[in-house]
Amino acid sequence: MRHDPPGKPPRGPRQPPAGSGGPWGRPARDRSEPAEREARAPRASHAPRPAEPMHESDHEHGPSARERRSAELRLYGLNAVRAVFARRPQAIRKLYLAEARIPALQPILKWCVANRVGYRVVDEEDLHKLAASTHHEGVVAEVLREEPLALSNWLRDLPAGPQCAIWLDGVGNPHNFGAILRSAAHFGVGAILLPKHSTLSLSGAAARVAEGGAEVVPMVRLGRTDNSIAQLRSTGFTLAATVVQGGSDLFSAPLPQRVIYVLGAEGEGMDRELAAACDLRLSIPGTGAVESLNVASAAAVLLASWRARS
Repeated sequence: MRHDPPGKPPRGPRQPPAGSGGPWGRPARDRSEPAEREARAPRASHAPRPAEPMHESDHEHGPSARERRSAELRLYGLNAVRAVFARRPQAIRKLYLAEARIPALQPILKWCVANRVGYRVVDEEDLHKLAASTHHEGVVAEVLREEPLALSNWLRDLPAGPQCAIWLDGVGNPHNFGAILRSAAHFGVGAILLPKHSTLSLSGAAARVAEGGAEVVPMVRLGRTDNSIAQLRSTGFTLAATVVQGGSDLFSAPLPQRVIYVLGAEGEGMDRELAAACDLRLSIPGTGAVESLNVASAAAVLLASWRARS
């Protein structure tokens, strides 16, 4: 097992030797070896071998580098990585961690060894670079993205009874998005609905702020706005536009059992035509000392109000 010099960043790609086998370009394991050796995590004092690149021939007929990058997401943060491992471990492609995190991440490391997924112990500076953030909490993982569901599929599998979802119209700040996901997971929201042409997608920053909520709350891709509204209404949902002023008082207005809260972009608010197409207009009353709540804070208040009455 190779030791990496302290403070040195992960080594760049190297060409594996001809005739090598296994997914990381190493010779295939002699099947006469005891099976339990492959499932045993390395001791904390050793730096695990990093994942090696695929052979050039593997790239010729496979997806392009750009397609692979768009299909993968670099997550960081302890709860975000643990949530992926708990729900879909097969999505993990590579793992980087600080030495101090080895005890806490033993189940994931053992799974990586058993499934021949590359991982590596690196120093703090390298983790900063990998995460492009200092808030990585000692672990970074490259995982496969989960594609949004189609609205019809989500509605088909939705249980009967009270349901709540959030329609995000233009929200783009990853920290706000992550905070909304965390609140949505806490209050049992059924989904985050994304407009057809929305560029919003999960990022490492959003997943960290969500503290595992990104793996709990599914994202749903909508079609044409009028068709999506018709589909939602046909399954008993009421659309509620959330507005700063002029809406019914959230705390006194009756709330339907199945509701879609429509939240607008930070600053610009929601599309006027979409707001006009909603069934209800709701406002969160306050002192007036500030104009309104941050969109993530507003989402938490809206969801708590729904949960209290559902």
